[in-house]
Parts: sequence; structure tokens; C-alpha cells
Amino acid sequence: MKQKTRIVLIGAGSREFARALVHDLVLEKPLHDVRALHVVMVDLDAVQLELMCGYARQCAQAVGAPVTFEATTDRRTALSGADFVLISVAVKRMELWEQDFRVPFAYGLQHTYGENGGPGAAFHALRNFQIVIPICRDVEEICPNAWVLNFTNPEARILTAMLTLTKVKAIGLCHGFYSFRRLVEKVLERPLSELDVRTAGMNHFYTYYRISERRGGRDLIPEFENRLEKNADRLPPLARYLWKTFGSLGYVSDEHVGEYVGFAHEFIEPLWPFGIEHRPVHPEEHGIDGRTMFEAWRRNVDVRTYITEDMQSKDKEILSAAGGIRREDIKQSGELAVPVITDMLLDRKGWRESVNVLNAGGFIENLDRDTAVELPATVDADGVHPDAVGRLPEGFASLIRQQQGVQRLLVQAYRERSRKLLLQALLIDPVAGGHARQVERMLDHMLKIQSEYLPQFS
Repeated sequence: MKQKTRIVLIGAGSREFARALVHDLVLEKPLHDVRALHVVMVDLDAVQLELMCGYARQCAQAVGAPVTFEATTDRRTALSGADFVLISVAVKRMELWEQDFRVPFAYGLQHTYGENGGPGAAFHALRNFQIVIPICRDVEEICPNAWVLNFTNPEARILTAMLTLTKVKAIGLCHGFYSFRRLVEKVLERPLSELDVRTAGMNHFYTYYRISERRGGRDLIPEFENRLEKNADRLPPLARYLWKTFGSLGYVSDEHVGEYVGFAHEFIEPLWPFGIEHRPVHPEEHGIDGRTMFEAWRRNVDVRTYITEDMQSKDKEILSAAGGIRREDIKQSGELAVPVITDMLLDRKGWRESVNVLNAGGFIENLDRDTAVELPATVDADGVHPDAVGRLPEGFASLIRQQQGVQRLLVQAYRERSRKLLLQALLIDPVAGGHARQVERMLDHMLKIQSEYLPQFS
């Protein structure tokens, strides 16, 4: 009889998160050959949870995979006997995200995106501390040997909190590393299968330290930089500036990278990507919200097309498997969670391009050791073994160290419920620098309007 592995997905009502993991789990044949997988899907939204669980069972049947699924809203029951716990959670994601972005702007703080860095992201982090840390406490009590794989943003801040406030074994995962790899492939006009591309830094804020031929090891950084120099317009404005000024280039998304530097507003329009400012208002339309905008953006269509073609209903039909699920529609996502799980269970010593861990071993020499970093690692039965990266370019490392200070203060403020420390975290953030009175007014405003979702500070 095969040994059974219990995997718990917390936040499984999320279509994007759960669907990708379900596909990867039912397609992971090397694991199926030696392990029986039982997946417990957990969410507070019972209706959406049952929809996703039904979809998962249909996927397993379509593929013929020996994976069983169950759904429950009882997290503690789900965690009993868990070997792996995967977390992707949020509360009122779009509504609160819009506040995270617009309120700081109302107080004169010119930031970008408001998700992972800058003043808005402080509140995003605190709301998710409120959810994730209690989950980790349950893991400590119920399944202390389980590995926790976190997808919840802001990844660096959440993982730092998890690993400093609790005793769980945890790593963070994100697909942002693909952005730079796709750029290298295009610039060098060579398939990734021929290349060894390595990046390191912080989640969404990393740079390259190796680009070489996979066979032979020839250094391709000079060729990459020469080609890019001749066609630098392929980079968005802020990414191009950071590359030319700091010698750093990673996530090719100005919105994400811009969350970590104080001058991003000089390069990026101060708009919320999912707000009404991004679309014309048509006379016959009403009731368009940020979620609708986000779903249209995710499908790369305009909102009018998304609504008139009733894509939301079509999506529900697919999930409900009303017309049956075709094997060819079940594709691997490219996310690293299931490969990492397989590496651990089969002791594969798999090299993974990007994991988030504490820098406790000084893997990146010129970054602090008590906060989260992102870098490649080898994964086996003994856990996660990060690469020794060495030193990043000092100017870029200095920008990351500013963010590490914000991480520490946010975690300490949450632990002590200290408004003073929270204010310090906001004031040292380069995005809010130089606006002390406005930052404090903004802080009090956010603590008031989001009081239902935030810790109580004194």
C-alpha cells in the first residue's frame, strides 16, 4: 500500500490559486507512483469551496489521477495529520486594496500599486498577519512537522512574520521570477532550456547574478547586457532607470518594482490599475467594481467585453464541469509548490529557481539575516537549502535593506500592538519619506476605516 500524504489548501475558494494547484497535483505522476495523495480544501466561503472541490474531483477523474479531494470550512480539522499546508488568503481583497491605494494618495503620498511595498502595503500586511499567524499557531499545535508553503502577499512581510513569530517550517513561493527569465530568453534569442539564469534579492525586487550557458557554463551576461543596451526601450521606464543607475534588473513590472523606491511616481502614472480611471464609462453600464476590473485585466480583455461575453458565467460553467472537463484543458501551471513537495517526498534534490526564506545563513551576504529574501535553492527530504549568492550590487542591496527595516518594524508593531512602531515603519519607508504629519494623519484614518480587519493598536 502506498504511503499517504495529506495536503491542505487554505484559501481554496480562490479560483486562480486553487485551480492552478489542482491541475499540478493531478498531473504530478512521479509523486502518484509512490504516494497516495489526499487533498483537503479549506475556505470560509462554503459555496465557492464546494464548487472548487467538485472541479478538483472532476480533474482527477479526467486525468485518472489517484488523488482524492475533500472540502471543509473547519481549518483545525483539516490540519490534523497534515504533511503540507499551502496558504493563499485575503479578506475583501479588492475593496480594501482600493483603500490601500487611494487613501495614501489622498494624504499626498505618491506610491504605486499599494500591494507589497509602500504605505498601502503596510495595511495589507497587517490584515493578512491577522489571518496567517493564527493559521500558523494551529499548525504549531496540530501538525508541527508539516511544511507551510505561503503564497499570501505581501510575501516578504508575511514570511518574515511567520518565521519570527511562530515556529513553523515555512517558505514563500511566487511566480514573479518568470518575468526576468522570459526577458533573457527574448534578448538572447535562445530557449531557456539552454540557459542557467539566476536571480536573488527580495520578492518582486530582485536582480540577476548569473546568466550562462547550461552546457559549458559560458558567461552570457556581457552579451545580454550589450544586446539590451542596444534595445533598452524593451524595458519599462522605471526598470530601465534602475538597470542603468543601479545595475539591477529583475521583475520587469514597474508597478511591482515601484512599490519599493521613493521615486517611482516620476516614472509611473498615479492610477489604480483596477479603478474607473482606466476605462471609459458607457451609458448602459452600471455596477462595475474593482473585482470586475481585475478579472477583465487578468483575461487581457476590456471590461465591456468581459461583461457582454458573460465570461464570469462561462468560468463558473467550467468549474462546475457542467459540460465535462477535457483532459487537454488541464495543464501544469508552472508554479513551484507541487514540484517542491515532490522534491521533499522523493528526496529529488531538485534545484528550484526561486524560494523565499529568511536570510539566516547569510545566503546574500550584504543583506540583513533576520528578514525574508528570495533566491534559488535545492530541495530534498531534509528541506530547503538556499544557494550561496554572495553579494548583490551594493546600491541595490541598500534599497532592499531599507525594506528589511520596514519588515522588522511592521512585525514588531504587530507583535506589540504598538501604534508608535507602526508609525515608525511608515516613516522609514522610502515611498512615504518626508511627509511626517501627513503619514500620521493617514495612519489614523486607515486604522479607523479598516478597524474591522486590522489589529488594535495603542
